[in-house]
Amino acid sequence: MPRTRKGRHIDGIFLLNKPLDISSNHALQRVKWAFGAAKAGHTGALDPLATGMLPICLGEATKFSQFLLDTDKTYQVTAKLGVRTTTSDAAGEVVSTQTVKVSAEQLATACERFRGPIKQVPSMYSALKHQGRPLYSYARQGIEIERPARDITIYLLQVTRFEQDEVDMTVHCSKGTYIRSLVDDLGQVLGCGAYVSKLHRSQVTNYPSEKMLSLAQLDSLIEAAKSQDKEPSEILDALLLPMDTAVSGLSEVSLCVGQTMYFCNGNSARIEKTPEGSDGCEGTQVRVYSQLDNNQPASQGQSAKRLFLGVGELQNDNRVQPKRVVVRSPVSDTLPQ
Repeated sequence: MPRTRKGRHIDGIFLLNKPLDISSNHALQRVKWAFGAAKAGHTGALDPLATGMLPICLGEATKFSQFLLDTDKTYQVTAKLGVRTTTSDAAGEVVSTQTVKVSAEQLATACERFRGPIKQVPSMYSALKHQGRPLYSYARQGIEIERPARDITIYLLQVTRFEQDEVDMTVHCSKGTYIRSLVDDLGQVLGCGAYVSKLHRSQVTNYPSEKMLSLAQLDSLIEAAKSQDKEPSEILDALLLPMDTAVSGLSEVSLCVGQTMYFCNGNSARIEKTPEGSDGCEGTQVRVYSQLDNNQPASQGQSAKRLFLGVGELQNDNRVQPKRVVVRSPVSDTLPQ
């Protein structure tokens, strides 16, 4: 028999402001416990020495976490010049030290080399897999693995403070960008070395930073609920963002009620019209909705007047093939009668 998950079925996305000195998985488990969720997953790990936005997907939202992994991100980073470490951050062993003789003009010129589309070699202390194992596991054994350079894009690299051997920067970058590698490469260009001494992720895709809450704030809300003889869920559930915000970058299509049942059962469904902002090419991924009755209230995890069904792939015959389907039991209970 399949194992029954402990916890309640709750769907949505929580924006955690991860604190220092804990792993992303530890933070995930804290949030999962706070919501009493049966299922949870994060959307791209932050190092223990990094803070900031860590979207936590609960329930059916975990099916769409990959889409958040693939989005742009923004970081506030402090680089320490004159020192290079094995991990390119403060946790690593010092590899070399150099006297810092860098002017503001030299720094500006060096930064220009990293703006726009560039190639980046991932750090050996990254979680990138090689033969099923993360690179950092090889690095800890002193094993160097050849890593091919990857295409990334730095949309913004802005120096906000430069004092002696410290540089504060705002970096807006594409998926797959390693900020530690970026800072290490910048230090090499400057000829003095550099490592990340402070890192804060301020934004993931278009999620607003003001919606983030810390673990301490989460604990305070739970205590407040208990003091009012309420279940924590009565307060916490209102903090969750809808599941479809994870795929907001995709064009959308709508299905009639009859076609909705086909889609939810894993079959291709006919769409009402080609989605706006899409060329309609076969293989294009879209977010899929079923229209709701205007008088029917929206339930958890859906937007008003429409029900989010999941992500599908367009076919040439004006149909959409399901790829990631939201499971609701029973589906018919959430559809107009």
